Amino acid sequence: MPLNPPTVQAIYRYPVKGLSPEPLARVVLAAGATIPGDRAYAIENGPSGFDAAWPEYFPKQRFLMLMRNERLAQLRTSFDAATHTLTVVTERREAAHGDLRTPEGRAAIERFFAEFCAEELRGPPKILHAAGHSFSDVARKVVSIINLASVAAVANAAGVPVHPLRFRGNIYIAGWPAWREFDLIDTTLAIGTARLQIIKRIVRCAATNVDPDTGVRDLAVPATLARNFGHMDCGVYADVVAGGAIAVGDPVVETPV
Repeated sequence: MPLNPPTVQAIYRYPVKGLSPEPLARVVLAAGATIPGDRAYAIENGPSGFDAAWPEYFPKQRFLMLMRNERLAQLRTSFDAATHTLTVVTERREAAHGDLRTPEGRAAIERFFAEFCAEELRGPPKILHAAGHSFSDVARKVVSIINLASVAAVANAAGVPVHPLRFRGNIYIAGWPAWREFDLIDTTLAIGTARLQIIKRIVRCAATNVDPDTGVRDLAVPATLARNFGHMDCGVYADVVAGGAIAVGDPVVETPV
């Protein structure tokens, strides 16, 4: 192992697609799965055709999401995994809360978003969920990895700070050179007792233009990437090929395939 190997600096999941991240100190990964509870819920924006009995991948445009609904970043939401209760805070006050497993709880959250996103809705908002399903931006069940040095390179090119959470990743890694992650396609990483194989680069969309603290669309991240680096990619997707526990502070070790 190198003297100073790259390390996991942060782990996040997003219980409800488009809403606030949840930091995790430690999580147990399962082979072929996402971070547990990541994008477990979504808010339908108009009839999507989603069937909880036969959950399938749908493009993110069917749901409320930051690419088009930047005002979501103005909210602070928290999710209690034990009770599946979502709490929504806006303007420093609790605006709604509800157990997403119950019709009453879902209705309370849906009423809030019907008003909060009224001008952006194509139909009544509806909380969607199916056991084991993730409303990810890709059909494959993956974990997203962000290289903090690459984020720093984007910030340097933009000439302004760039918050790493603009990229809404699951695992943030420090200690790699900028863009090293792109050289690791098909490489397996040992993190804690888990093994993750990097499979593809992540092409960035307009969601990254939104400040995660203010909800203001204040940067042009994909254009900055294209202009300065000749691509619109930042971060990589990985398959969990062997389950195990990972934690903040764990070294990240490249292993032979």
